[in-house]
Amino acid sequence: MEKYIDVIKNAYSGYWNYLKHELISINHWDNYFYGLIIISLVVWILEIFFPWRKNQAVFRKDFWLDTFYMFFNFFLLNLIVLIALSNTAEAIFNDILNIVGLSMSSFQLVDSNHVPQWLGLFIFFLVNDFVQWNIHRLLHRVPFLWNFHKVHHSVKEMGFAAHLRYHWMEPVVYNSLRYIPLAIIGGFNAQDVAIVHFFNIAIGHLNHANLGWNYGVFKYIFNNPKMHIWHHAKQLPKHAKYGINYGLTLSIWDYLFKTSHVPYDGRDIELGFDGDEDFPKDFINQELYPLNKKHSR
Repeated sequence: MEKYIDVIKNAYSGYWNYLKHELISINHWDNYFYGLIIISLVVWILEIFFPWRKNQAVFRKDFWLDTFYMFFNFFLLNLIVLIALSNTAEAIFNDILNIVGLSMSSFQLVDSNHVPQWLGLFIFFLVNDFVQWNIHRLLHRVPFLWNFHKVHHSVKEMGFAAHLRYHWMEPVVYNSLRYIPLAIIGGFNAQDVAIVHFFNIAIGHLNHANLGWNYGVFKYIFNNPKMHIWHHAKQLPKHAKYGINYGLTLSIWDYLFKTSHVPYDGRDIELGFDGDEDFPKDFINQELYPLNKKHSR
């Protein structure tokens, strides 16, 4: 038990020191704090100059709520619980493997140190996105998880910052379920992960932005605003009651597994979900919403 207490203490102190370093150090390209700010400003400027919904305000509905979510989920949540929880779970899992004479290296199928960097990054990106696509489907299909995911789908006007409006339990679910698949292709350093992460953040921001882009022929590979708007549609097609267009960065999974649906230009469709008029409008009550047992799909 003392070992796990030390893991938790080190996680808090380590992440706090990391966060301070990110805030005061701007001389390295993989700075997550300023990287998020730069990506957000670029996409916001694109929204302002090339708006898809021209009557949507620059400071759209819930702009500041989503901006708070963006920084809370990207940084403060890690400080409050996520890093400590993740490190502790990893330590427990590795100890269980050691008891039976195994380690995570026993399951490793790909070692990025033994393949070209571009190939290692591509494999990491592809596996990560496919795992997250499947987890996203679970968030829609499992009533318990859907109650957490409702926070993200409570967005009524799309904009770049809506990308990171989600309940704090979502990264717990994502990180728990993708730990083993990503460990199987381990060996990546922090800068490798940063390249993939920044790319995913940029595409995610663009998907939620007030932009009428579909990337031409690349729409069959990358998720895009004209496709993702339908994922947030309040009225779902009868053949897909749990949802459509689950892609995060890539759209290819939806086309391969027949979950894509872009029937027409969805610029002005209503967003949300059935009963969202009674969903809390503020951060605290949105976070507490899933704890109310009466809420079910």
